[in-house]
Amino acid sequence: SQEGAMMDNRFATALVIACVLSLISTIYMAASIGTDFWYEYHTLSPAENVSEAGRTIWEEFVSKDADEKTYTDALFRCNGTVGLWRRCITVPKNSHWYSPPETDMTTNCISFSLSDQFVEKYIEPGNHNSGTDFNRTYLWRLQFLLPFVSIGLMCFGALIGLCACACRSLYPAIATGVLHFLAGLCTLGLVGCYVAGIELLHRKLPLPEDVRGEFGWSFCLACVSAPLQFMAAALFIWAARTNRKEFTLLKAYRVA
Repeated sequence: SQEGAMMDNRFATALVIACVLSLISTIYMAASIGTDFWYEYHTLSPAENVSEAGRTIWEEFVSKDADEKTYTDALFRCNGTVGLWRRCITVPKNSHWYSPPETDMTTNCISFSLSDQFVEKYIEPGNHNSGTDFNRTYLWRLQFLLPFVSIGLMCFGALIGLCACACRSLYPAIATGVLHFLAGLCTLGLVGCYVAGIELLHRKLPLPEDVRGEFGWSFCLACVSAPLQFMAAALFIWAARTNRKEFTLLKAYRVA
């Protein structure tokens, strides 16, 4: 009975750690999807740039007809940030052409519509006659779909885990582990698709000399979420498989 108690304690500890890792990774994924700092552009003089062009830049930026080149140029010039669902620029609160440059800045954001997420990307951004860039088109669509698949798999895994608790069995934990492993692959694929998409975009539209681009903290949350999912998957599978083996050996020992 002492051996059985030690065995149960080990598995219980592994399952608790796996559940905590799963919860943290889910929170990180949800936070990364809902925030706008996947990629950030830092401009040396955004206020002066906006003052020169008046209200034109941000009016075109928030326009429903803004194409990829239009809003990307605005992101370059106005300390832009891009998320999976929204794009934002920082401009002076009063950007009329007759107003002096201001240091009081405000952030304007516009959401990508569902049709924007599936719109075709062109070989030359902004030029509809240049043909479809299939690589960037499908990378963009995947980076939109994969995070939801990842969260869905983890939620389904959590549901199976609850059923396992109700049945007082560790066997369903294997399925939970497999689902978390697949979720980790989806998150890893999301990160890879996003990096590839940004690199391909910057080959088409190189960064100006006075603009610096870098991946933001929303992107980092997704990067951290993937290994947490893999670790949770490993613990779930280990606990279930080892428990099955040791239970079989213990039963054989008692019979003998």
